[in-house]
Amino acid sequence: MNAKAELFIDSRCELGEGPFWHPLLHRLFWFDILNQTLLSADASGHLVDRFTFKQPASAAAVIDRSTLAVATAGAILRFDLASDTSTVLTPLEADVPGNRPNDGRVNPAGGFWIGTMSRRGGQDVGAGAVYQYRSGILEPVLDDITIPNSTCFSPDGRVAYFADTVTDTIRKCTIDPSTGLPVGEWTDFAKTTGLGSPDGSVVDSQGYLWNARWNGSCVVRHAPDGSVDRIIELPVSRVTCPAFGGDDLKTLYITSARGGMSPEELEREPLAGSVFAIRVDVPGQSETLLKP
Repeated sequence: MNAKAELFIDSRCELGEGPFWHPLLHRLFWFDILNQTLLSADASGHLVDRFTFKQPASAAAVIDRSTLAVATAGAILRFDLASDTSTVLTPLEADVPGNRPNDGRVNPAGGFWIGTMSRRGGQDVGAGAVYQYRSGILEPVLDDITIPNSTCFSPDGRVAYFADTVTDTIRKCTIDPSTGLPVGEWTDFAKTTGLGSPDGSVVDSQGYLWNARWNGSCVVRHAPDGSVDRIIELPVSRVTCPAFGGDDLKTLYITSARGGMSPEELEREPLAGSVFAIRVDVPGQSETLLKP
């Protein structure tokens, strides 16, 4: 089944990423990584907040109603929404100034997985890694990563999904539901060749994975066996990440990017970098709160 997502907010981010529905504020948050900005909008599509950081910021975890853990280049910050102030929770590759964070998500065990990569993108192969931040401890999960994406988890907290975008493959492994860390080997889950490259993903309440396809103009829903269940089409090619939101978690929000596109490409895709939305029949999972 194919359906089409519609424009939610005309934000035109250079690199829109990391969307999440704040379950306590009932708002959608997302990042423009290259402009070092965190934005939020209410369910009607009206912009509420715009916060700017000193370094590229890409993903966040909800701590409480007014506090987020924000992954930035060099550190994971404890960020207060009310005062627009930050303190450092833990350094994040502070000794690698050429890197920045990319994809991230909190697992049901309360572990915040964060991937890092070179600021030069895919030019520096294997420059990145994946870490988990949980209960004040930062631990390595994966290394030798080029463009980390598709970080998401099954509802029971026993399976993690991940993709290094340059491989055109989404992978999975068994994780310990009490710690959020891998206890099994990584195996292939789905190949994405022919429909763009794998970018961000999210898992719904039925355990199906929704994957945004960079240069694919779509989001693909995969069944737990990896097969394609349905495709959501978008009017932009650089689709970056989906997130479930709304009070019933049945609205799928989707971010996109416009950075690096030619004038001719932007003329064909004037809404590139905006956020799109579509109502779906299966709810997502509520964001797990982080215990820093």
